[in-house]
Amino acid sequence: MILHPIDIERLVPEDHEVRAIWELVGSLDLSCYYDQLDCVEGNAGAPAFDPRLLVSLWVYAYSKGVGSAREIARLSEYDPAYQWLTGFRPVNYHTLADFRCANGQSLRQLFIEVLAMLTSEGLVTMERVMNDGTRIKASAGRDTLRGEGAIREHLARAEGQVKAMEEASEEEMAPRKTKARERAARERKERLSHALNELEKTKKNARVSATDPECRVMGQPDGGYAPSYNVQISTDAKEKAIVGLSISQSPADQTLLPSALSEIEATAGKLPNQIVVDAGFTTREAILAADERHVDLIGSFPDAKAGRETSLRSRGIDEAFWPEKFRFDPERNAYICPEGKLAAFRGRSIKRGKAIFHYRGKDCKGCPRKPSCCPGTPKGRYISRLENDPPINAFIKKMETHEARAVYKQRGEVAEFPNAWIKAKFGLRQFRLRGLVKAGTEALWACLTYNIKLWIRLCWKPRIQATG
Repeated sequence: MILHPIDIERLVPEDHEVRAIWELVGSLDLSCYYDQLDCVEGNAGAPAFDPRLLVSLWVYAYSKGVGSAREIARLSEYDPAYQWLTGFRPVNYHTLADFRCANGQSLRQLFIEVLAMLTSEGLVTMERVMNDGTRIKASAGRDTLRGEGAIREHLARAEGQVKAMEEASEEEMAPRKTKARERAARERKERLSHALNELEKTKKNARVSATDPECRVMGQPDGGYAPSYNVQISTDAKEKAIVGLSISQSPADQTLLPSALSEIEATAGKLPNQIVVDAGFTTREAILAADERHVDLIGSFPDAKAGRETSLRSRGIDEAFWPEKFRFDPERNAYICPEGKLAAFRGRSIKRGKAIFHYRGKDCKGCPRKPSCCPGTPKGRYISRLENDPPINAFIKKMETHEARAVYKQRGEVAEFPNAWIKAKFGLRQFRLRGLVKAGTEALWACLTYNIKLWIRLCWKPRIQATG
């Protein structure tokens, strides 16, 4: 046993990043956190922990790949950086865990403030933003997936457990243990009831997780499948700062660009001049949504030619009778097949971004080439003509230019960088919190930490080195 004085200020060097985090968090407006404190100095009860301390602890922990409240509490007992922050005052892990889950709107406000600070430093321009999605596993294993029948069976058991707990005599076990078991049984019942509600939103014969009903099964980079959430991150191209974050239950990206634009506008205060996305986002709806908001969209429009050729071959249609072999006659609004027979207009269908004109052969029944042109089709050959809306045609023409393709080539370097950093450096490959809202809060903590790390590297450290 050694008893000696400790100068807390000397636990970490002057250029240690924990000092930068403490300085930055102290410059932010934390009134939204302070307003929720109900303790009064001089009255009974333990004093509350300063929100500045709790925010700094979580930011520093995420920056070191620590996402567990228990681990932070343990590190605070011996790690100099955590000891410097806490001043050797222990922080209960319950306090840390509750603080991370709660105050989602306050955390969002902090993210906006830090983004505004990066903008004032010239690190964010909003001239060009890259958007990309990444799948992060939910706090649920594949063995927790259940169908409707299994969930109803487990729910009946859970209801029986809750009823048995309520009827049990308090003398049978300690009151504290009784309350804990009652709470666990009620929470399980609530999760299973929630799982049934989520099943109604999914397709027929689907399965949902009994522990995190709001997650969905999604493909993983390793080729497997796991319960996950789709996290959308928008990155400014200047210094790769995160300017927007949203989380979705949808495994596909096709419908998520409009919501990503709305999120960017909400956090950055304005829309970007240009947004760059990959082929997974580039749909007609996305092109029109960007055009309506006067945002220049750069993306890879999927080419349906390969899929169409596969479909034609599978239907047994000879290459001599593929659609491009038919000649369109605008005067009669009809197609002429390679055999000189007419395919007359039969109507059109209007969809957002395009119009499809339908044509059907009139004299296919007695044609000797019918087995090569439309095998197994008693009504004759069907062919369609697609007309895109002007914004779609303008987008396709733009993406044929060298300038647009050069911009698109930069997408991977910028858009995928924060995703890789958050997973590799922060260790956020799987959420610890359950539910769409709480998982979104955890993702927001990681993105806030990422932007603060960017500020430390580009602003704080150069200033410290210059003054040192």
